[in-house]
This record gives sequence, C-alpha cells and structure tokens, in this order.
Amino acid sequence: MVDLTALLADLAAESEQLDALAAALPPQEWGRPTPAPGWTVAHQIAHLAWTDHVAHLAATDAAAFFASVTATPDPSRLVDDGAESFLAPPAELLARWRDGRATLAAALTAAPPGEKLPWYGTTMSPASMATARLMETWAHGEDLAEALGVRRPPTIRLRHVAHLGFRTLGHGFAVHGRPVPAAPVRLELAGPDGGTWAFGPADAADRVTGPALDFCLLVTQRRHRADLALVATGPVADEWLDVAQAFAGPPGVKRAPAGSGATT
Repeated sequence: MVDLTALLADLAAESEQLDALAAALPPQEWGRPTPAPGWTVAHQIAHLAWTDHVAHLAATDAAAFFASVTATPDPSRLVDDGAESFLAPPAELLARWRDGRATLAAALTAAPPGEKLPWYGTTMSPASMATARLMETWAHGEDLAEALGVRRPPTIRLRHVAHLGFRTLGHGFAVHGRPVPAAPVRLELAGPDGGTWAFGPADAADRVTGPALDFCLLVTQRRHRADLALVATGPVADEWLDVAQAFAGPPGVKRAPAGSGATT
C-alpha cells in the first residue's frame, strides 16, 4: 500500500523547492524563455497551477472535469491554452499556484483510497494522481532551472518519478501506435541515495540500467536517450527508450540530441 501522507509530503517538498527558485526571480525574469517552445518561466508555473486546478476538479467534481475537457475548442492546444489561461503577474501567479496545490492536497487526502479519479484518457487513484503531480512539478522545475542556468541536485523523491516511468511502459508504446510488448523488462537504477532502485522481474531478459536521474529525464522527455547514460539490453528495452513517456496524453515533442539544434 502506498502511504499517501508521505507521498503528499514529498509532493509538497518538490513544490516548495521550485517555489523558492521562482519566488527569488525579479519580475522581468518571468518572461525568460524556457526549453519548452513558446513557454516562458511564467508559462511553466501557470501550467502547474492550471493542472493542479483540473486535478482538483477530477478529485471533487467529475462532471466539472469532463465539462472542462469538452469545452476545449482545439484539443491539440489543451495544455497551451490551459497555461495561458492561468497567466498573471508573478506575485498573483505564485499565490494562485500555492493555493491550488494546497487545495488539491486536501482533496486527495479526503478522497477514498480505492476511488478512481478521471483523467485525460485514463483514470487514477489519489496516490497515482499525487505521483503524477510530483512528476510534473519536477519536470517543469527542470525546464525552469535549465532556463536559468541552475543545476538542481537530484533527490530521493525521484524514486516516485522512476516508478511512474516504469509503470507507464505499456502506455509509452500504445500512444506511439506500437504494440504493447508482452515480454517483461527489468529496470535497475543507481539512486542519488547510493542505493539501487529495481523494478520488474529480476530474471527478465530485457533490461535497462543507469542513473535514476537519467531515466527520469528520459521518461519526462527532458533529454534525448543519446545524451543519457542508460543501457538497454534486449529489443523491447531498446525500443522502450525511444517511446518512454510518463505523462498522460499523446506523444510529446521530444528533445533532440544535444547540439543537433532540432526537436523530434
């Protein structure tokens, strides 16, 4: 059983780390471009605030959540339009994000443990929703840090991201229009705590090994596999590194290898 209280504490810690980075910026820096095409620092925080808002709807009012989905005139712009709808002056945007994530945490705490919450193309338990929010907070925090030239040391909270990345193996294949493999994959990662984080059968022929940070960067599509120290053994494991995607929805715009000057 997942300890939702501990998971929400990790989500709060991840959010507070990013909050401190954003709050220290002078107002003019909120317009700085980030690696996401067309998105500034403000867009990154606005996206997190908007996603917390729709996650709260999913946890408290499924009808309102579905109405927000069907009200979108162009589904391909759902994420961009959501971020833009939450843009505001920095102080107001920070306050909106802080209020929203506190409200969401309370809603997830109150939700029955076995309840399935609606989401984009899937459903999630309260614990899975919290894990997804942590994953997104960390990933968009990486975008912001990269834009500012800041290096954030990895923490053991990445274990949540790694676990989600492993659990979504089939999703990655499916959203790329490829058959979901039947063969199991073993994932062994070197965690920032010095330990090994292992997922999947120990005797699986297909394996992925490497640093936990690199795997998390891959499944959130923040780095191309060519720029990461991940080793795939077996055809399923090798193909997985091309399609891995820990987030819901259609395939994102992947990063190109460093120095190529293009996206894929």
